[in-house]
Amino acid sequence: MTQPTERNRLDGEASPYLQQHADNPVHWQPWGDEAFERAREHDVPVFVSIGYSSCHWCHVMAEESFEDEGVAEVLNEEFVPVKVDREERPDVDSTFMTVSQLVTGGGGWPLSAWCTPEGKPFYVGTYFPPEPRRNQPGFRDLCERIADSWADPEQREEMKRRAEQWTTSARDELESVPERDDHDASDAEAPGADLLDEAAAAAIRGYDDEYGGFGSGGAKFPMPGRIDLLLRAYGRSGRDAALAAATGTLDGMARGGMYDQIGGGFHRYATDRRWTVPHFEKMLYDNAELPLVYLDGYRVTGDPAYARVASETLGFLDRELRHEAGGFFSTLDARSAPPESRRGDAGDDGHVAEDVEGAFYVWTPAEVDAVLDEPAASLAKERYGIESGGNFERGTTVPTVAASVAELADEHDLAVDEVRERLTEARVALFEARESRPRPARDEKVLAAWNGRAVSAFASAAGALGEEYAEIAREALDFCRDRLYDADSGELARRWLGGDVRGPGYLDDHAFLARGALDVYAATGDPEPLGFALELAETIVDEFHDPDDGTIYFTRDPEAEDDGETPAGDDALFARPQEFTDRSTPSSLGVAAETLMLLDGFRTDRDFAAVAEAVVTTHADRIRASPLEHVSLVRAAERVETGGIEATIAADAVPDAWRETLGERYLPGALVAPRPPTEAGLDEWLDRLGMDEAPPIWAGRDAVDGEPTAYVCEGRTCSPPETDLDAALTWLAERRGEP
Repeated sequence: MTQPTERNRLDGEASPYLQQHADNPVHWQPWGDEAFERAREHDVPVFVSIGYSSCHWCHVMAEESFEDEGVAEVLNEEFVPVKVDREERPDVDSTFMTVSQLVTGGGGWPLSAWCTPEGKPFYVGTYFPPEPRRNQPGFRDLCERIADSWADPEQREEMKRRAEQWTTSARDELESVPERDDHDASDAEAPGADLLDEAAAAAIRGYDDEYGGFGSGGAKFPMPGRIDLLLRAYGRSGRDAALAAATGTLDGMARGGMYDQIGGGFHRYATDRRWTVPHFEKMLYDNAELPLVYLDGYRVTGDPAYARVASETLGFLDRELRHEAGGFFSTLDARSAPPESRRGDAGDDGHVAEDVEGAFYVWTPAEVDAVLDEPAASLAKERYGIESGGNFERGTTVPTVAASVAELADEHDLAVDEVRERLTEARVALFEARESRPRPARDEKVLAAWNGRAVSAFASAAGALGEEYAEIAREALDFCRDRLYDADSGELARRWLGGDVRGPGYLDDHAFLARGALDVYAATGDPEPLGFALELAETIVDEFHDPDDGTIYFTRDPEAEDDGETPAGDDALFARPQEFTDRSTPSSLGVAAETLMLLDGFRTDRDFAAVAEAVVTTHADRIRASPLEHVSLVRAAERVETGGIEATIAADAVPDAWRETLGERYLPGALVAPRPPTEAGLDEWLDRLGMDEAPPIWAGRDAVDGEPTAYVCEGRTCSPPETDLDAALTWLAERRGEP
C-alpha cells in the first residue's frame, strides 16, 4: 500500500510542541488543507493529535507510542496523522474538545481524534496507553481496529453517520444562539447585576471550607474568576461567607505546593485536595490571572501577604518568562533533568529518566543541608515540610508552608523577627542553589492573548506595587504591537516565535490585548495605548461580531457558507465556535463584551455598548442558568446594567499620592480615565486619536483652578468635580452604602 504521506513535515514548523515531534517516526503533518487533501486522495481517515509543549501526558504518549516504530507504521500506512499545538490553534482545539466533552463527558490533552477526510471526527479520546489498561484500549490495537472498520463499506458508512451526528451536536453547542425575531429581540432583557450574587452563592456552596478552593475531592484548579466574583459580592453585600471563601482559597493556594515557595509563581494545578502536589508546568496565563485576585485580596483585607504573593508571581514572570524586548513567553515545562544530587536514583531498569516531573522544584533534606548551616537548615526544613520520605516521588518533597513563623519561633526559642530574617536568608540561598540545576524547557511562543492578560496584570499592579510595573506592562504591549500588529491593515497575528509570525488572531487575542492596552492607558495616562485598544475593538465589531445572531464568535466569519462538503483545513472547521465559559483563561466572549462597554465611554455613538448589550441579552438564558460557569459574562452583564465605576482625572499627570490611593482602594472593575487638564490639551489628544469631538468620559471635565481634579461616577451618576480625591471616593462609598 502506498503511504498517504511521505515524511514527517513538522521540521518546518516553529512551534516548540510540533518541534518536539519532528523526529518521531510518525509522518506527522501540520494542520492545513494539504493534509486533508492527502486523506481524500488516498481515501483514508485523518488522525488528529492535539497537545502543547508542557503537557505531561502528551510527553508520556509520545514516548510510549509516537516514538515506537510499530505504531508509526500503522499510523503512516492507514491514516494521515496531523499534529496540532492547541496554543497556536485554539479554534481547532475548541471544536474537537467540544466533541470529546459531548461524547465522552470529559476531555483533556493529549486530545486524540480520528476523522473523515472532511475533518469530522468519528472516534475521540485523550491519552491512550500502548497496551490495554484499566478498560482503555491499547493505542496500536485501536488504530488497527479503526483502519479495519474504515476498510469495510458498511462500517465506514456507520462511521460517517456518527461523524455527522457528532459534528452537528458540536456545531449546535458552539454556534448556539437563541432563535429570535425582531419582536423577541426588542422584548429581550439583559441579565442584571443580581447574577453576581447568585454566582457567588453557588461558589460558596462548592467551597472547601477545610482547605480552600472548590470541590472536596481530587484535583484542584486555580479559579481566579470565582475568587474575583466572591470579592465583588462581598464588596456589594458585606457577606462574610463570600470573603471567607475568597480568602480561604487565596490562603490555601499560597500555602500549598501549587505555589512555588522558593521562587514564586504558580504551577498549573494541584493533584490533591490539600494543594500539596502540583502538575509542575508554569503557564503564563495562570501567573497573569492570579496576581489580579491576590492584589484585590490585599485591597479588601489589607493583608500584606497577598501583595507579597502577587509581587513574587509577577517577579517570576519578569525573571523567567520575559523576552529581553518585553514580550512574555508561554510556558515552562513540568519536567527537567534531575540535579546531580539525585542522579543515583535509578528506576527499575537501572536508568534515570532524562527528564523527571518536578525535578527542578523538589527537595530532599540532604539537599537543604548542603546549602544551609544550622539553625537555618532546620528552620527551612520545618517551614517547608522537607523531611525524609517526602510528599512526592523518589523521596522528594514539594515545599509547602508546613509551619508558621510563630510556631518555629516557639519551638526553637527564637524571636519572631529573628526567625523571619533567617527564613528570608535561607530562601534566597535555596533559590540561588536551585538556579544551578538543569532548567525546565521553555516554550518561547509569544501569544497575543496571553500577553494581553499579563499586560493587564502588570498595569493593574502599578498603583499598589510601584510604577515599574506599568513600565513592564507598556514594554510587553509595545512588543506585541510592533511584532504582531500591522497598523496599515489592522490585522493582529496570534503568535510570534523568534521572528516567525503566525495568525490571524482570534477573538481572545483581540479582546485580551485590547483590555491590556486600556489598562496601560489607565496606569500611565498615555493616550497611545488607548488608541490601540480602540482599534482592536473596532476589529472585534467588524470581523467577529454577527449582528444578526447578536453574538461575537471566536473566529472570523468564513468567506463562504459551509455546504457540508467544504474540505477541512485552515479556514473551514466544521463549526464556528463561541467561547462562553471561563476555563483556564477567561471567556473571550465575556472579556470582549466587558471591554467594549469600558471603551464605549471613549465613543460618541454608543455602538460598542450596543454590541455588548446584545451579547449579554442574546445569551441571557444561558448565563442565568449557570452564572458560576460564565463569570466573565456575568461581569459584562453587570457593567451593561450599572455602567460600573469610572474615575476621570484631569491633570498634567496623575499625582503619585492619587495613584497610590487608587491602587490600594478596592474599586472592582473601575475604569480610571486620565485626560489633560485643559480643553487645549484635550484637543491635542483628540487630534492624536482621530476623534472629532470629546467622548463622554472626558467631555466638560476640565481641571478646576489648575489643580488635579477627579470626577468619580458610579451607576451613571457622577460626583461633583473634586480637587481632593478622598472627597470623591467618600462620595462613592456613601453612594455604594459602604461603611
